[in-house]
Amino acid sequence: MYKNFKKLLALGLSVSMVAGLTACGGSGDSAQQPAADTNKEAQADAGNEAQSTAGDDTAKADADTSSASSDGHRVIKIGTWYSHFYDSTHTSIDDNPNYDDPDEAQMQFDNLKAIEEKYDVEIEFVNLTFNGVRESINTSILAGQPDCDIYEVDLQFGIPAALNGFATNLDDVLPATADLLSDQEIFSKVDLGTGDGTYLFRTVTASSQLEDTYMLAYNKQMLDEAGLEDPNALYERGEWTWDKWREYMLALTQDTDGDGVTDVYGYGATWTTLFTNLLMSNGTGVAMGPTETFSSPEVAEVLDFIYNMYNVDHIARPWNAEDWDSNQNAYMDGKVAFFIDAAWISNANQDSELSFDVTWCPWPIGPSGNQETNALKSAAKGNAWMIPAGVKDPEFVYNVFEDWANWYDGDTELRDGNLTWWEDSAVTEENYAVMEYMGTRGSVDVWEALGLEWDFTALLSGEMTAAQFQETYKQSVQDALDGFYQ
Repeated sequence: MYKNFKKLLALGLSVSMVAGLTACGGSGDSAQQPAADTNKEAQADAGNEAQSTAGDDTAKADADTSSASSDGHRVIKIGTWYSHFYDSTHTSIDDNPNYDDPDEAQMQFDNLKAIEEKYDVEIEFVNLTFNGVRESINTSILAGQPDCDIYEVDLQFGIPAALNGFATNLDDVLPATADLLSDQEIFSKVDLGTGDGTYLFRTVTASSQLEDTYMLAYNKQMLDEAGLEDPNALYERGEWTWDKWREYMLALTQDTDGDGVTDVYGYGATWTTLFTNLLMSNGTGVAMGPTETFSSPEVAEVLDFIYNMYNVDHIARPWNAEDWDSNQNAYMDGKVAFFIDAAWISNANQDSELSFDVTWCPWPIGPSGNQETNALKSAAKGNAWMIPAGVKDPEFVYNVFEDWANWYDGDTELRDGNLTWWEDSAVTEENYAVMEYMGTRGSVDVWEALGLEWDFTALLSGEMTAAQFQETYKQSVQDALDGFYQ
C-alpha cells in the first residue's frame, strides 16, 4: 500500500496585540507555544529555517542591488509569539535548546551570519504574545506605520487581515522569478479564495505538509473479525465511498452483550472535524469565498449524511455535549470502530496500552465528490507569514526572509531529513504513507474562523433536519462572511 500511495502522489493528485508594544520591540512576555508546535519536530520546522550562503561571493554581488533599496543597515523585525532559531540575537547554536542535529544547526546559524553580511541586516524575531500579534496588526498597520516587517499570523486572524488590506500584495512587488510566485519550494501561497493576489505564505517543509492532517482511522481488529476489506484497498480501486462506509458502520454497530443497548458504534469522534472532512470529501465547503455555499445541494448531502448517521441508522456514538474529549477518546476503550486521528492525537496517546491496531485511511468519496480532485486536508488552520502593508521596500524584506528560510540551499532532502516525530506518531509505514498523501491535497474553507453561533448539536440530536439546519443558518453564514471579507 505504501508504494501505491507513493504512486498516486507521483501522478500529481493535488489541489492544490498589545497597544503598548512599539517598533515590534520585545514585550518581556515568555514565549507562548501554539498547540501545533508542541513537539521538537514542529519546533524545529517552525524556527530553524535559513539559507546557507556563506562564502558565496556571487550571491553577495547579486544582493547589492536589493541591499541598496534598504538605505544601508537595517533591522528586519518579525513579530511572532514563540521562539524561532536562529536570529541575530543568538550567539551560538546552543541558544536553541531543542536542536537535534548539531551539523544542521550549525548550517542554519552560519547561514544567518552570511545573510547579515550579504544584506547588511540584522534579523530579529520578537515575541509579541499571540494576542499581541493581532493587536499590533490592528493598530500599527492601520496607523500606516507597521511595528514589524513581517508577522507570523494564525490564519483565524491572518486571513481577515489580508482580506481587509493589512497585507502587501506580493504579486505587485516581487518578480515572477521569486520562489513564492514560481517554484514554491521554499514558500507556498495561502489561497484566500479571491484570486486577486498573494498576501499570505507558508514555509514549505515536509512537516508543514503533514501538519493539520486528520485521517479517518479504524480499529483493525474489528474490521478483520467482521470480514471487512481494508478501506485503503477500496480507496485505491475507487470504491471507498460514503455508501460503502455506511455499510461498514452498520455492520460494526453492535449490542455485544444482548441487553438491547448498543455497546459499539460504527463511528465516534468530534463533529467539527467530521463536518470539515465530509465537506471536502464531497467536493464542497461552507465558506470558500465571499459568497456562502452553506445552502448548496452539496452541503445538504453532507448534513443529511451526518443526520442519518446519528438519528436514522444510529451508527454514530451519541454526542456528549458535556465532555468534548470523551467523544474523541471513545475509540481508546473499543467503543467505536471508526474515529478521527492525527499525528498529535496518536502521539499524545502512545503511552496508552490499546488492545488493537489503529489503521489510517483517506476519507470516503461523497456523491458529489471526485477522488482525483477532492481536498483531503483543511488548509484554513495553522500559521502563515505576512508582510504588512506600508512596510518599506517589501521586496527587500522578502528577499532576506527567503534566504533565511532556504538555509538548506535548495537541498530539500537535507531540509526534510528528520521526520522521526511524525514517523513515530504514525506508528506504521502504511499510516505514514496515508498521512503524507492526504497532506498534499489542501483547501481553504474558513467556516471555523467565522465565529458562527449555530447549534450543530441540534442536527446531531435530531432536533433539526439537514434542510431546517441550512434554512436556519444560511443567512448568518453570509452575514459572517460579509464581515470577514470587508
